[in-house]
Amino acid sequence: MRSHFPLYAIVSISGAVVLVIEIAGTRVLGPFYGVSLFLWSALITVTLAALSIGYAVGGRWADRGPRYGRLGMVLGLAGLWILATIWIKRPVIAAVEPLGLRAAVLAAATLLFFPPLALLGMVSPYAIRLRAEHIGEVGRTAGNIYAVGTVASVVGALATGFYLIPVLGINRLIACCAAALLAAAFIAFRGERGGRGAMVWAVLLPVGMGWLGTKAPVQRVGQPMELMWMQQSPYADLRVFDWEDSRYLLIDGGTHTIVDRLTGNTVFPYAMVLDIPRHMFDAPGVMLLIGLGGGSVAQNYYRQGWRVESVEIDPAVAEIAEQFFALSPDSARVTVMDGRRFLMNTDRMYDLIIIDAFGSGAIPFHMVTQEMFNLVKSRLSPGGVLAVNTETREWTDILMRSLSATVATQFDNVVALPTAEPPNTLGNVVLLASDRPLDIDEDALGSPYEYLPYPYRHWVVVERNHAWANRFVPDTRGAPVLTDDRNPVSLWSEGINWEARNGIHSAFAWHRLTY
Repeated sequence: MRSHFPLYAIVSISGAVVLVIEIAGTRVLGPFYGVSLFLWSALITVTLAALSIGYAVGGRWADRGPRYGRLGMVLGLAGLWILATIWIKRPVIAAVEPLGLRAAVLAAATLLFFPPLALLGMVSPYAIRLRAEHIGEVGRTAGNIYAVGTVASVVGALATGFYLIPVLGINRLIACCAAALLAAAFIAFRGERGGRGAMVWAVLLPVGMGWLGTKAPVQRVGQPMELMWMQQSPYADLRVFDWEDSRYLLIDGGTHTIVDRLTGNTVFPYAMVLDIPRHMFDAPGVMLLIGLGGGSVAQNYYRQGWRVESVEIDPAVAEIAEQFFALSPDSARVTVMDGRRFLMNTDRMYDLIIIDAFGSGAIPFHMVTQEMFNLVKSRLSPGGVLAVNTETREWTDILMRSLSATVATQFDNVVALPTAEPPNTLGNVVLLASDRPLDIDEDALGSPYEYLPYPYRHWVVVERNHAWANRFVPDTRGAPVLTDDRNPVSLWSEGINWEARNGIHSAFAWHRLTY
């Protein structure tokens, strides 16, 4: 009687690879498009559509005469396609770029992942036909096959998010998936002849393909751009690179920190503008920074005598801030935790809370709701100030107006400080809020003319004066209040994300940064 263990091994491998590829797809496409709601929706859509086609085709093909050799061919083709994505993803992404964010994400996901996922969808119905020896056991056989495949998918999903991506990186993980499928193909081919050598192939092939994965283009260094660091953390794709005189931190392909390579001073205009709130206090106090990034804002306040605490959800970002952006442990006491959770768990009070956790690609919806700002207010000392940094396509963007309307439900005074010019230009806007008047002594910002001999200081003063001189109270009429229940920020950030990333790709020749 034929042993069905090899068949269950094949189903387990294919089931696990489906979920691994679906999750890993966020890191394949995320550096270009951002890990947004659109990306997840596209990947889930492509996965389900491909599997449904695979189920239908696989069932019909199995009825024409099930053979282990045919199953091996399906697995082998899927493995080779998955391996090829390591090299074809960049030209595919470049080809679909003109389609716009939503269409480009969907097209790239389809071209890269639909074929292998459809092939893997064929495995289960084909395995059922191979396993069922008579009509009376079809139901039990189908149940067992789908149960085994689903359990393997669960294991694959957990292993991918909790361990494999941070440890292996994306290219090596993809190569290992390809190796596993080719090993499954050899198991099927050996099953066709009734031999027992499949287990040897199942061990040797992943090792060989894993070695091939190490030869994939994991990292390249170009001139004048130098990629200093690249890491797949549990939360994001992280890159540090030098470009001309500046050093950049990119998180999921979006720029989060820019500093001068020689001095370490920030050259990001919004980081300079975030220094304005300290002039609303008679003396340095205690500041909480939610979203550390490279640590530029934390260091600016520390140098002015403030006691700084920071909350950063990704421990790898905190390590990068110290290693590549000279953030000293004295500059900020860093807690690795979600910002909202931190506020819920602490009873400490702060004079100033700065939220700098939003990128162009993704705005954590739970950080911009009425419930969140109510929590923020409960952690501010009397007379405390909230500062929120975000990116918009224009000063009166619906995102800015809705965010202002939401903050205004908790604070008496709300003022916006724009950093871009003219008003319909993509750029950062810093939102300030407090129950006291948001006034400063304008002389405190200094005159740009006083610092003409000092180019960097002159630039800082220009940016701060520009933002303060153009401050405005946002028009919130008709703007919806954001809540945990209703929050369309992902839809609004689509255009911002696309415009910002087009600028990044154009300026930095993105295709020279391998991912």
